[in-house]
Amino acid sequence: MTVSDREILAPRASVLIESMRDIGYSLQTAVADVIDNSITAGANTVKLLTDTDSENPAIGILDDGCGMSKTELLEAMRPGTKNPLDKRAIHDLGRFGLGLKTASFSQSRRLIVLTRKGEETSCAIWDLDTVAKEEDWIVEFPSSFSDIPWGKCLSSSGTLVVWQKLDRLIDERNGGDHKNMNRQIDETASHLELVFHRYLAGEKGLKRVSMSLNGRPLEPFDPFHSRHDATIHGPEEVFRFGDHEILIQTFTLPHHKKVSAEDWNRYAGPEGYIKNQGFYLYREKRLIIHGTWFGLAKQTELTKLARVRIDMPNGMDAEWKIDVKKASAQPPGPVRDRLRRIIETIGAGSRRIYVSRGKRLISDNRLPVWIRVQDKNRIHYRLNPEHPAFKNFSEELTNQQQHKFLRLLDLVGSAMPIDTIFSDVSSTPESVSPQELDGESFCEIVKRTYSILKDEKYSEEDIQLMMSSAEPFKSRWEEAKEIIFKR
Repeated sequence: MTVSDREILAPRASVLIESMRDIGYSLQTAVADVIDNSITAGANTVKLLTDTDSENPAIGILDDGCGMSKTELLEAMRPGTKNPLDKRAIHDLGRFGLGLKTASFSQSRRLIVLTRKGEETSCAIWDLDTVAKEEDWIVEFPSSFSDIPWGKCLSSSGTLVVWQKLDRLIDERNGGDHKNMNRQIDETASHLELVFHRYLAGEKGLKRVSMSLNGRPLEPFDPFHSRHDATIHGPEEVFRFGDHEILIQTFTLPHHKKVSAEDWNRYAGPEGYIKNQGFYLYREKRLIIHGTWFGLAKQTELTKLARVRIDMPNGMDAEWKIDVKKASAQPPGPVRDRLRRIIETIGAGSRRIYVSRGKRLISDNRLPVWIRVQDKNRIHYRLNPEHPAFKNFSEELTNQQQHKFLRLLDLVGSAMPIDTIFSDVSSTPESVSPQELDGESFCEIVKRTYSILKDEKYSEEDIQLMMSSAEPFKSRWEEAKEIIFKR
């Protein structure tokens, strides 16, 4: 093809910059993207600062990193400052050279960056209203820094990012209601505690970074509960992909009976255990995506305790299809095949936590009130007519009454609210428990059951073994023993 002429078609500044606002950031992902730059700059401390009460609310992100010269600041303010195909330094959390701008524009119409490096202090401002008015890519440089929010907090080196004109966070339709912004700020703090938990904890081989929200320290949230004794750690596996190494490790969280109610609720997260199971992908120890099986498996109740940590280097962004927000990814083909096999292993481990408990209850319970019946592919539960209490009561009835009594037991079994039980156990297992018997009723049942078993010529040892393995005696065995010995 022969080219006869050429013409430069620069994008309209006002149109493109408004489009850049809608890449899909939330406040949480936008703040996290800016903090990536702070960590890459070697910051020891990152402070999230908010002013939600004034007429001109603002959000600030302040760090004590290496700061920037004016030349470096200008380059940082340029949309697309680095080619995503360029090789990144180890621990560089950047990706496209767009994060500072796109993240900031997604939440505000005014971006201020004040930075200090050595003796040089520089400041630059993107104001979308100025861009729209001038219809050009205009960056402004203030002559004075005195009125910049939190400007006086900048240390001998570091960078302060300030967002103003928070049109995406304040509901102007309700007279500038700030409730939505305050709620999102709190959610952002929790998000940072998860995304940067390995930096906040100062993991071995990783420099600890302190973060805070308006002076309140952020605490690392380890989604694997890895320090709990009941957490099952799988071996760390090294998967080689080209010149890169991917580290994979499986975790099975403790059953709810092994942790406190507070910990159980905390590690469930806002969306619950079922939504939070799956792969947790980290890029240079920074969480990118979590709570997904990448379409390789379904999220089920029996695998809800299964979590897999994947560590990838920043040189694999293209292969994993990391997006601008660093909030989505897709594993490359060979890695996907390996993850599929891992799912089978980790899923079996999580299921075993529940299934083995079920088997243990059935095999150890020598005095079951309920029995599990499996008929081909169907499983149902029914009251055990051979239970000594039922059997003894039935023997005192006439034949006709016995028939009616057995039908009554069948009716109770057939009316078991399986769906409701499953729903309750899935959502709040720690709150589901058998009906509590009062002291008088419990005492009467203990005496009657003991007497029945004694009449059937069971030894003292067998009676205690049978009763101690069955509810309602098992959970109150010390109380039951006292009643037996005082009979």
